[in-house]
Amino acid sequence: MVEPLKLKKMKIIKYLIACSLISVLAVSCEKGLDPIIGVDPKPDVTAPEVVINYPVEGKPFVSPDEIATITFKVVAEDDVELRSVSLVLDGEEIALLTDFTDDLTDKTATATVNFSKVTAPVYIPLDGEVLYLPLDGFFLDLITGNEVTIVGTPGFTGGKVNDCYAGAADAYMTYPTSGLLGTEFGLSFWYKINADPLRAGILAISPVGDSRNYGFRFFRENSGADQNLGLNIGDGTAEVWMNPFVKVAPDRDWVHIAMSISTTMATFYIDGQVVLETELTAGIDWTGCDGLTIGSGMPNFVYWEHFSDLSLYDEIHIFKRAITAAEVLSLYEVK
Repeated sequence: MVEPLKLKKMKIIKYLIACSLISVLAVSCEKGLDPIIGVDPKPDVTAPEVVINYPVEGKPFVSPDEIATITFKVVAEDDVELRSVSLVLDGEEIALLTDFTDDLTDKTATATVNFSKVTAPVYIPLDGEVLYLPLDGFFLDLITGNEVTIVGTPGFTGGKVNDCYAGAADAYMTYPTSGLLGTEFGLSFWYKINADPLRAGILAISPVGDSRNYGFRFFRENSGADQNLGLNIGDGTAEVWMNPFVKVAPDRDWVHIAMSISTTMATFYIDGQVVLETELTAGIDWTGCDGLTIGSGMPNFVYWEHFSDLSLYDEIHIFKRAITAAEVLSLYEVK
């Protein structure tokens, strides 16, 4: 977290401060200041204004390096003069600018930004892969660098690979489908079932309302001692059910789930093996499907009580093409 940027009265200034971080602890700095020209004294009417343009509030700073350099981008302005500019990181002053030319008053201003430093390796996506969520303590797609939107208060816990997403009541992840959708679709992730509540949405790209002729809906439902995993696909004119549902014991450990949907076939995999296949006459029709939901049927697939899932999710890969059996087995074997 960066604590308040402390300002005393100033002219318009812009400056960048680059700092090397170890887990967001500053160890060295460089600083620069645009030239400032003095003016004749005049009444000092307003307090200075300061805006921190980078880092972005609440967003992680991601780097493949344990020790990384981050550039703080700050714009500060005032009508008269400046006494000092102080940048404080986690309670430690890492930069102080005091060499200004104008008279001084006591008006001050502060600005604060909260961010985190995430160490993540550079990720090279697989062919046709459009979204990768490692969920290692952050909600970041390592392909685009964008974060998923979080609804409610899900958490993180020990996962199949490092940390993982832990579902919570009324919580889920969403992401816009722009750039994700093609004539085919592929999905791979690790899943650890929590059978309470008795039914929940797992992953859905579905239009508003109860039309199942578009997009798809993947969900779980209680079935005696087991949980049924169900998939419903819309081809634009009708809904296609993958039957029978796949049964998974709720007390088993992590399972690897994968799907491959082409224009002619939908294939369901558990732990790298085909468990169900359904022939299709057309691929998925994405009309009206503008959002991906993970961990719930909300906000669009809200009927049949497929609400938030309390299960654990890890290593989510999404493709805009069908994936092969060999690729599924390879994703399963990366443990």
